[in-house]
Amino acid sequence: MPDLNPKVDAFLGRQTQWRSEFERLRSLILDFPLTEELKWGVPCYTLNGKNVVLIHGFKEYCAILFIKGALLKDQQHILIIQTENVQAGRQVRFTSLEEVVALGPVLKEYIAEAIAVEEAGLKVEFKRTPEPIPAELEMIFTQQPAVKEAFSALTPGRQRAYILFFSAPKQAQTRVSRISKCIPQILAGKGLND
Repeated sequence: MPDLNPKVDAFLGRQTQWRSEFERLRSLILDFPLTEELKWGVPCYTLNGKNVVLIHGFKEYCAILFIKGALLKDQQHILIIQTENVQAGRQVRFTSLEEVVALGPVLKEYIAEAIAVEEAGLKVEFKRTPEPIPAELEMIFTQQPAVKEAFSALTPGRQRAYILFFSAPKQAQTRVSRISKCIPQILAGKGLND
């Protein structure tokens, strides 16, 4: 078994809702030669510095997320697209430890396939149609060229996340407010959820 990351131990120690499910998923994942890290505040497992799989919890369920899940064969038809805007990641959701245990052998097959995908250097083909930039953001870019430059330096995924977040409100005032609150984060080179 690879070295356990003390940050993940601390994360698990704080869990009240999905702790046993997380521990079981962790055990399954660590049967593979992956490095355990804590990223985005959740356990993430990498291969040569590349994210392969992570585990996370929500109010209604916990999940194992395959970072390049869109490339997996999913012969058991268990992978779920988390939201309509997700292009690469796919989850398997659980509401009990029994579900995790029952799917254990299948999850191991999926983890092995996810590792093979990463080792092969396969990449998810993202849709090329960029989201339209809201007029309020374009106005900020005109007024503050440093914001435009910092935004352009962000990865396409981070740019897209911001654009979706900024575009969601129906009222222009709310869009402007969201943009204004995020400017320091953009200037710092951080994504919406970093």
